[in-house]
Amino acid sequence: MSLSSSLKGLLIVCAFATFVFSTVVESITCVKCGPGAGECTSTSSTCMNDVSCFSIKKQFNSTSPGQTILQKGCLSSCQQLAFSATLGDKITFGYSHQCCDTDNCNQADLQVARKSSDPNGVVCPTCYGESDSICKQTSLTCQGEEKSCVVFTGSGIHNNSQVSVFGMGCATETACNLKDVEVINNVKIRTFCTNLSSGSPQLTSIISSILTALFLLKVLL
Repeated sequence: MSLSSSLKGLLIVCAFATFVFSTVVESITCVKCGPGAGECTSTSSTCMNDVSCFSIKKQFNSTSPGQTILQKGCLSSCQQLAFSATLGDKITFGYSHQCCDTDNCNQADLQVARKSSDPNGVVCPTCYGESDSICKQTSLTCQGEEKSCVVFTGSGIHNNSQVSVFGMGCATETACNLKDVEVINNVKIRTFCTNLSSGSPQLTSIISSILTALFLLKVLL
């Protein structure tokens, strides 16, 4: 066999190998379930063209029966987030979104942050209202890592009805400046935080402006 023939054959082999490896589709095996209430018991499955497994857990507790939402699956990109907030003594919310990049790495149970009962010296205005309910403002002594005064608004469609929410209270710093994060019942929230103390004239003015905007939004809807 001539040298030119050997080189030509080698080039063909290299070109074929390059084509084969370039067409290999990346995949990862992740546990998939939800979104829904209760425990995640689904088996794992292969996710094509995705490189991350994720787990999301949301816990909402109030005077009525609380909700726990758990969702697992795979994504092409994933951004981790964890925060908690307290809106009065009997309304709490915890959120955890974790990512990993090995097969079945999201199989383990996911926990939201545990709340501390130790006061941290921060006092925030607090209230919570849904749709047409009145948001009655009081003061709340913050505990543990919830050292920021948070104000949030949210809206969404639940059971074919428009839902709007408004709340204030204590939160972890990671709950500040969120945009369109989905919480419970398809509601997406936006937040901002302030270090102003409860009863501050500036904070009262901010809250008044937000409540006025929410009222106008309801009228327009």
